[in-house]
Amino acid sequence: MSSTPPVPSPHRRSAWLWLWLLVLLLVAGALAYGGYYWWQRHQAQDVAQASDIDVRLASLDQRLATLRGDQGVQAKRLQQAIATNRILRDELLGLSERSALIEDSFARYSDPARHSAQALRLDEAEVLLSLGQQRLQIAGDLDGARRSYALAAGVLESIEDPAYLNLRQALGQERAALDALDAEPRARALARLDQWAKGVAEPVSPAKTAVTAPPLPWWKRAFIGIVEVQTLEGPQPLDADDQADAQAGLQLEITLARAAAERRDIAAYRAALGRAEFWLARIFPTPGAAADARAELQEIAALPLSPPLPTLGTTLIQLRQLRANNREQLP
Repeated sequence: MSSTPPVPSPHRRSAWLWLWLLVLLLVAGALAYGGYYWWQRHQAQDVAQASDIDVRLASLDQRLATLRGDQGVQAKRLQQAIATNRILRDELLGLSERSALIEDSFARYSDPARHSAQALRLDEAEVLLSLGQQRLQIAGDLDGARRSYALAAGVLESIEDPAYLNLRQALGQERAALDALDAEPRARALARLDQWAKGVAEPVSPAKTAVTAPPLPWWKRAFIGIVEVQTLEGPQPLDADDQADAQAGLQLEITLARAAAERRDIAAYRAALGRAEFWLARIFPTPGAAADARAELQEIAALPLSPPLPTLGTTLIQLRQLRANNREQLP
């Protein structure tokens, strides 16, 4: 007998082969499922972690914005505090200066010789202000008024009482208004009126006002000695006596206008010049002859007689009011 093992059949070998393939497939599928399951869990953890990070970042951004807002508010409050401290410091400095001025004022008020000297200076300033106002209003002396006001300003500057500070400021404004005037309006109007009166003082002869006429036609030259045509509209030519009367009437109205200007009566001044315009039309019968003189007369009538100074005299009024109040406060 032989001892060789029996050889398996081919059918049995293929069965074992398929069995091993099936086991391998099952193992591969299990491994694939395990890998897929692990990958899904890992992805879910990554997504959850990312969303948590995003939430934390959003929270941090919100906190950062809140901190920035608080920082801005604190910066504004700090600036306000700095400005408040600066204002308080300025007020304290002002209070200290005012206290020093008050102490100085009390020390000066306690001096008995001060009251008499200050009263004399105030009297002098009042006289100078009144004199300057009268020189301007009555005499029309602008330069004299300026000198009087300058002297009054020097007197008030020598008074160290702070109660008269507003008075010095009012005087400065009044002096600036006086310096801004070129000339006294009444003197300017009278000068122009005198110049205009000299131009119309002499009677106008027909030869001066005659205009060269064109040659007449033959039928007018034939009947010129028989028939004379004359218009009845407007002023008629005057003879020598009427011309002299018209000149006298014109000079009378000019004199009345001068007198009204001297007393600054603007209504009477313009009324007299209006009547002078009527006599002017009588002296110059030709409409074009008196046009320039009439236009200039109307310009003269429109000139002001008083200086445009609404502040004139305000310093004098304030000075008198202050002195009256001081007298009432004295025992």
